[in-house]
Amino acid sequence: MDNLRVALIGYGTGGAVFHAPLISAAPGLELAAVVTRDPTRRAAVRDRYAGAELLDAPDDVWSGGYDLVVVTTPNRTHAPLARAALDAGLPVVVDKPIAVTAAEARSLAGGPLVVPFHNRRWDGDFRTAARLIGEGTLGRVLRFESRFTRWRPQIKPGWKETADPAAAGGVLYDLGAHLIDQAITLFGPPVAVHAELDVRRPGAESVDDAFVALTHANGVRSHLWMGAISADLGPRFRVLGDRAAYVTHGLDVQEDQLRAGRTPENPAYGVTPPEAYGQVGTPGDTRPEPTDPGRYQDFYPAVAAAVRGEGPPPVALEDAVAGLEVIETATRQTG
Repeated sequence: MDNLRVALIGYGTGGAVFHAPLISAAPGLELAAVVTRDPTRRAAVRDRYAGAELLDAPDDVWSGGYDLVVVTTPNRTHAPLARAALDAGLPVVVDKPIAVTAAEARSLAGGPLVVPFHNRRWDGDFRTAARLIGEGTLGRVLRFESRFTRWRPQIKPGWKETADPAAAGGVLYDLGAHLIDQAITLFGPPVAVHAELDVRRPGAESVDDAFVALTHANGVRSHLWMGAISADLGPRFRVLGDRAAYVTHGLDVQEDQLRAGRTPENPAYGVTPPEAYGQVGTPGDTRPEPTDPGRYQDFYPAVAAAVRGEGPPPVALEDAVAGLEVIETATRQTG
């Protein structure tokens, strides 16, 4: 079977660090084209993906004979570019957040395949937490705590820092989209949302410090922290059950590995060292729990199978809509 020819729109961090390496590593896919005008980025594509055609604009994609489009551009352009791909009859992968609003995301349904890129479902620590929950090791989960925090007191100019709601900037859209999706994946959409959104840094315009609490239908409460000005990062996960807890610190290794040029072809890719394992147990009685390997490389083969009608998409559009509904509710509460 011929490889599916993929056109990647955007070659910033998302395109260069995540999508291009994962597409290239996926059986059944070919990185056939990259859309970027930036001379430095075009040179980087030539150096690493010599077989990929360089295109100047998204409009060059729609009639180019491609089988799949991947959109990794500023947030405000995600849904419009996805709509253009769909109108051209092309299935599309869209970076998170898939749209600025839930309504905009819903409008993408009903045509060719749309797959949100919620890659952190394949983080090693999240996969481990999901496994422990599924196995019953923790007992009945009572509370799910999740943090994606950073120490970035200096503002980095760019669209993510703008106050314009149409830009979908700030940590709620950037980091919160991951945390909310993970909570929904584990426990389903919430029945109640509470949020605390703040702008803390001098000169900042967009939300840079946020807390979101979700109550799920099964009684689990998810407490999610995201921020750019956390002088102490706190546990990455703290999952409290009525039998045991699972606690981890530090982020999944895959992003740093991809930034360093390590790809899934390397046997060490996605492997967390023993000193970074989380702990399972109760006070005074804990043990290290080996972290399941991170598996970002599973996303694109599943996309290829879905495009060919051989399986479901790895992430459903409805899940991205549910996540955006939480973000909108959080924003309305604090607006």
